[in-house]
Amino acid sequence: MNLALKEAGVKPRLAAKRQLFSLSGVHFINDLMTTGLVPALLPLYKQAFDLNYTQAGLILFVSMLTSSVAQPVFGVLSDKYPNAWFMPMGICLCGFGLTASGFAPVYWLLLLCVAVSGIGSGIFHPEAMRGAYMAAGTARGTAQAIIQVGGNFGQAAGPLVLPLFLIATGLHGLGWFAIAALAGLLLVFLVMPWYQRSLEMNKKRQKLIQGRNHVTGLILLTLVVILRSWTQIGVAGFLPFLYLHQGFSLKDGELLTFLFLAAGAVGTFIGGRVSDQISRKWLLFISMAVTIPFAWLLPHVHGVLSIIVLFFFGFFVLSSFAVTVVYGQMMFPKNIGLVSGLMVGFGIGAGGIGATLIGWLSDQYGIYTIFGLFGILPMLAAVLTLFLPSERSLTAKEA
Repeated sequence: MNLALKEAGVKPRLAAKRQLFSLSGVHFINDLMTTGLVPALLPLYKQAFDLNYTQAGLILFVSMLTSSVAQPVFGVLSDKYPNAWFMPMGICLCGFGLTASGFAPVYWLLLLCVAVSGIGSGIFHPEAMRGAYMAAGTARGTAQAIIQVGGNFGQAAGPLVLPLFLIATGLHGLGWFAIAALAGLLLVFLVMPWYQRSLEMNKKRQKLIQGRNHVTGLILLTLVVILRSWTQIGVAGFLPFLYLHQGFSLKDGELLTFLFLAAGAVGTFIGGRVSDQISRKWLLFISMAVTIPFAWLLPHVHGVLSIIVLFFFGFFVLSSFAVTVVYGQMMFPKNIGLVSGLMVGFGIGAGGIGATLIGWLSDQYGIYTIFGLFGILPMLAAVLTLFLPSERSLTAKEA
């Protein structure tokens, strides 16, 4: 919803609610099989292949490189050749790679399987984000919140699946996720007729957009997303190791990681809804600034207080997730796939690559040292947010 509609008091409305929720369901399945399960599986992969922390971080690095960092490339292709068939292709590769990783006999084949799964996710995302854009109507923040909350809950469900299922079955239990991939395919095929019709209408709309892209703004916004994702993915990946160090069981550690990620999903939804009513720039700044004290407190609290801190940490760090996608689309209104690849893919993946550095720091200085780093990253992100262009200056481009 643009600034003019906000000032006119027009209530945000979705254009295609049913299709949007279907896309959110597919996003849940996709992210469950990549960014949800891969970080959660690190302790099992580490034990099965006798890995050190650096090697475990490399698994996450490969997943993020293929699923996220490469997304802008798929986004550019999606902008030039938009095609609904990218979504089922992505889900198939994603499911195959994950299930095969449970049967990999050696470490390098494990990395290859993780890479195939990641490529599938990278293909899926830009086209799915275009679907959210076309289904949004005047409620763009809400539309992104709905589709992104599906992905966020997929990430959150990964750590939950581990204690409920995979700890008992071992890595071979990943074979059952072929059923999840089939469910994702079914949802995609239900959406495709609407999607193909909407693509033709969207092509005409894109031709009416005027104005130049705001390159500097998008670069700064991408840096903010990288810092935010380095914080979120680093905590999600290494929180079980912190709690193991404090004497918790792996099951308890994964359940607490689920709490952190589920709180982020709630924050994503609420933040997206609120962004249709207030400035996206200042909502982004507030979310980063409020995250800082909870990040500093996390490794120093215990008991019920640690649960409270963990929840609010997850809530605020991801409350700007949908906001940054819409904000980026406003800066590059003719390049929805590219922006989605940057905001949902490259920004997150580049932050996730930091997991390799985090693993190395953990080997060298201990797990508590790297958790101190997570208090600095959102502080830097909050400062960068102050230099982003105002929403008012971007509205004319989408008129």
